[in-house]
Amino acid sequence: VQLQASGGGSVQPGGSLRLSCAASGGSIYRTITMSWYRQVPGRERELVARMSSDGTTDSSDSVKGRFTISGDIANSMVYLQMNALEPEDTAVYYCHSQAYASLYEYRRRRRQEFWGQGTLVTVSS
Repeated sequence: VQLQASGGGSVQPGGSLRLSCAASGGSIYRTITMSWYRQVPGRERELVARMSSDGTTDSSDSVKGRFTISGDIANSMVYLQMNALEPEDTAVYYCHSQAYASLYEYRRRRRQEFWGQGTLVTVSS
């Protein structure tokens, strides 16, 4: 199973982008959370926003009020609507999933993590 992220690109400050992420190449038994992280060269990867299987969401203070996470967790799909983009939002954005890959893993409560390949977002005038 792979996560495929898309939607990155270049935009001017104040602009918007929408990132998408979906699982492919197989099936996941039960997804627990899906999240977006971002990373700038030389810095640690940071959590941007997370969505749980019960629909609850949370996001980092730096993007609150500007970014919105949504999706269909049961089908391993998640989106990130990014508005009012700032140059500081420039980064590679990664999709992440925490899940039980199969019924076998679920019965043993063994979670697995999946990462997408990253999509570059550049905010510049």
